Amino acid sequence: MNSPATASIAAPEAPPRSPAEQAARYFNRELSWLAFNRRVMEEACNPAHPLLERLRFLSISGNNFDEFFMVRVAGLMGQQLQLIDTRSVDGLTPAQQLEAISAEAARLADEQQAVWVDIRAELAIANIFVLEADAIEGEVEQWLEAHFREQIFPILTPQALDPAHPFPFIPNQGSSVIFNLVRKSDRQPVRELVLLPSAIRRFVRLPGTPARYVAIETLIKHFSWLLFPGYTVVSAATFRVLRDSDIEIEEEAEDLVMTFRSAIKRRRRGRVIRLEMEEGIAPELEAILKEELGGSDALLTETGGFLGVGDLSLLVDEDRPDLKFTPFSARIPERIREYGGDCFAAIRAKDIIVHHPYESFDVVISFLQQAAADPDVVAIKQTLYRAGKQPAVINALIAAAEAGKSVTAVVELKARFDEEQNLYWATALERAGVQVVYGFIDWKTHAKVSMVVRREGNGYRTYCHFGTGNYHPITARIYTDLSFFTADPRVGRDAAQIFNYVTGYVEPQHLELIGISPRDLRNRLGQLIEEETAHARAGRPGTVWAKMNSLVDPAIIEKLYEASCAGVKVELVVRGICCLRPGVAGMSENIRVKSIVGRFLEHSRIWAFGNGQALPNDGAKVYISSADWMPRNFDRRVEFMLPILNKTVHDQVLDQVMVANLLDTEQSWLLDADGHYARVAPGEDGEFNLHRYFMTNPSLSGRGAAVEARKPVPKLSPRKRRLAAKGG
Repeated sequence: MNSPATASIAAPEAPPRSPAEQAARYFNRELSWLAFNRRVMEEACNPAHPLLERLRFLSISGNNFDEFFMVRVAGLMGQQLQLIDTRSVDGLTPAQQLEAISAEAARLADEQQAVWVDIRAELAIANIFVLEADAIEGEVEQWLEAHFREQIFPILTPQALDPAHPFPFIPNQGSSVIFNLVRKSDRQPVRELVLLPSAIRRFVRLPGTPARYVAIETLIKHFSWLLFPGYTVVSAATFRVLRDSDIEIEEEAEDLVMTFRSAIKRRRRGRVIRLEMEEGIAPELEAILKEELGGSDALLTETGGFLGVGDLSLLVDEDRPDLKFTPFSARIPERIREYGGDCFAAIRAKDIIVHHPYESFDVVISFLQQAAADPDVVAIKQTLYRAGKQPAVINALIAAAEAGKSVTAVVELKARFDEEQNLYWATALERAGVQVVYGFIDWKTHAKVSMVVRREGNGYRTYCHFGTGNYHPITARIYTDLSFFTADPRVGRDAAQIFNYVTGYVEPQHLELIGISPRDLRNRLGQLIEEETAHARAGRPGTVWAKMNSLVDPAIIEKLYEASCAGVKVELVVRGICCLRPGVAGMSENIRVKSIVGRFLEHSRIWAFGNGQALPNDGAKVYISSADWMPRNFDRRVEFMLPILNKTVHDQVLDQVMVANLLDTEQSWLLDADGHYARVAPGEDGEFNLHRYFMTNPSLSGRGAAVEARKPVPKLSPRKRRLAAKGG
């Protein structure tokens, strides 16, 4: 389905500026992302975290790094190949960006390896060893040889590299070992390649204690005499490839499902973007890899450490609770418990806000399961962007359809790296009788909305759920997000129009509360910032607090600069990419940007506007949203922004969640005008840990009864609130 051309609202045209002027106003998006991944990696060096959790942070930075190359760098290389010279917001051409990215990425990759060396040494002190070839001897070697013969050797397929054996296909993120051999019988040189099958775990763990691991490529090299009897190994090296993994869909696609099935297959064979090789690789082997894997176009790197840092996550599975975070169990929202688990009764009584992961995502699943089982429910409508592999949400929708209810699921096929899983769920839903809609070709349906229509009395009541995060039971345990439940008829009417927009191109008319993109979300956000600017110019306090994952949109950034110049105090919590330059005299001296990286991944989107008063205040305008402040969210995605009008929920979101984010010191980084991030120093009240605060304090959605001591909710003190209002 093509998107209705009349609905999209383009970003306002910015005045023409020279590249130097652009660079003075904005940070580069890609370099800002690399700075974010550096902050993730820095958590691997944070002594406040247990050792295996530090290793987890390092592995996350490795996975992030891979995805960055597979998508963002691939896109820039594609522009360069097509001679597209479009400049970035900071005035750089694709070639200039690739040059800057290559230099910064090389530094970051080297630092990841240095961090791994340090963590590996600390693991050894903790009796967790990752063995190299020179440590494989004696009983260890005997056990590994037997394991290799029985469990690994049958799976491996050595392949000669000669005119009769073309170079094999290496899959995306695939690792291999390439060998230079000499045949003992006639001293003839032979080259062989052994692909590491994805079915084999990257590490082999020896039995017993202490914990001893060996990387699979180390075993392949060590036991190469079993693979190549009658040959002498001259040299061997491990290498790894990353391929272009973005999917582009043409507007004229007639069958979106078939198009995506084909595109997913093509992605597996995308062009090589990055070729990683073991340091010291023989020149002749390097030459072969460059020739066969498009090395002239790919970004090349030699690594002296471990290839594929993301795979280090496998070591985190070691059963050592003393080296991990203390387990945390999410709470069931007290409001739901008060009503004996009856979600509809609880929502009918009053709007509810649920704070994940501190409060269980099970309440969202229960909402859908109750709807499926309730004979009075006649219809369920649901968006699915990333649902993960756990079927709880899907099963609830299937059960509802099988019970005879009208069930509509908007499944987003363009959710990057979840396309295949979403296709699988869509097929299962359709088989059960769910009406599956795939949305638009050139827009993603990113809004997280559930809508349940229930027969009550002589009419119908609509219950809605709006989330800042996905309907994904796994990520809901580690991402901080908000779930908002309401039976407000105005919200129900707006939600119905949003679904009709996605399923039938029916343009929303007279939305009462909700703003949506690409229709009017950017304009409404811009107007809210302009109102604060007007307050400041009139001598009243002007205040903007906003929390998001990324800030990129130039039009909104310019609105914030204008507000800063008028005296508006702007506090931004931007976890990842930030293209805005804070603290620049005459442009952004009233803007502060912080990033929070800690045990949980900050994911919620919350916006607050003082409305003529300093924040926090009871009259502030508070919104939750599915959207970051990026052009794609405003122009190419269906998103929502929802005002929080219920006073209790308003105060919970503003006075607790937002204030706690602004007060955090233990996990926060401040961005300066030059693009550098520095850890926040503790204030005179000592350190404050946002995640620990919500883990140890009671439910936002309860009556204020503490989980253990049953004491009143310890709200943040007036002094801390004043500190937050002053920027910490």
